[in-house]
Amino acid sequence: MLARAADSNASSFGAPEPRPAGNLRKIPIGVFDPVYKDLSLDAMLDKVTALGLEVMEIGTGGYPENHHCALDDLIADRAKAKAWQKKFEDRDIRVATLSCHGNPLHPDAKHGQKDIDTFRKTVLLAEMLDVKVIVGFSGCPGGTPQDTQPNWITYRWPPEYAQMQDWQWKEKIVPYWKEQAKYAREHGIKRLAFEMHPNFAVYNPRTLLKLREAVGEEIGANCDLSHLFWQGCDPVEVIRFLGKQGAIFHAHMKDTVLYPERVARYGVLNFAIKKEERPEASDEFRAVGYGHSASLWKSVVKAYMDVDYEGILSIENEDLVLSGEVGVERAAYILKNVRNELLGT
Repeated sequence: MLARAADSNASSFGAPEPRPAGNLRKIPIGVFDPVYKDLSLDAMLDKVTALGLEVMEIGTGGYPENHHCALDDLIADRAKAKAWQKKFEDRDIRVATLSCHGNPLHPDAKHGQKDIDTFRKTVLLAEMLDVKVIVGFSGCPGGTPQDTQPNWITYRWPPEYAQMQDWQWKEKIVPYWKEQAKYAREHGIKRLAFEMHPNFAVYNPRTLLKLREAVGEEIGANCDLSHLFWQGCDPVEVIRFLGKQGAIFHAHMKDTVLYPERVARYGVLNFAIKKEERPEASDEFRAVGYGHSASLWKSVVKAYMDVDYEGILSIENEDLVLSGEVGVERAAYILKNVRNELLGT
């Protein structure tokens, strides 16, 4: 959807099939903690409580770092881990997921091993706390055994690119995740939620299912629609498609705006990550409701309800305009309102 869709009263994407409100699950709404990186744990919990949020996604390391979760300390002391969890429970907030977004397949051995270790420690903490979902990236290896940096291949021509991509999946991606899925399963963790993100092997529903088919049903989606809007995916169709296969384990709530005149001029592979890139960008992340209409997000939440999604709606704010807490507040307001409308409350 393009920027003008944010002002539209109706989505151009298909709405979910009607279903009696009484049969719909009240999906918990929460937030991913890096947005509060400058706050202490207690100060963050004050903010989250004031917003009326019910759950949280907590980073344990990797790119989001571990601002509120001393991973090594917690896995070394079960009592300390339980006391940490109780801080959330005392505010009627549940730690629903642990996140370690990294690149364990990085060809730099030091980088890769750090992310492997973080993932394995996160599995141990999830087991201690009875947290059922771990969120992260699939990773991206180099294109050959000699590479020193990742090589994200999406187009299988000229033929050497197809050869490299085949090597990545056969020799690196599938064997690694088979081993890690087994490790997670041995510790009672059966839901590894991969964010379908550019620059990683799993970046759309097709590559997600490719890995799931190769590894097993422990592999599922962190369905972050912000990365799929600009790829041209219909969000409701994606949720239905993956949901009917039981392949959605987590959902980031983040929007993307596309600027029609710049998409026409530059295409969609022209994303703003920094504020100074905004004037010429074709697309950028926004808070929920600032890239697409509230009507579209109502259809999205309804679709999650219709496929009996068992996870949470986790606000991730990377809005360059409504930065930090402001974007969380705006997203929470929209999501709570559309959820209430759907439930008739």
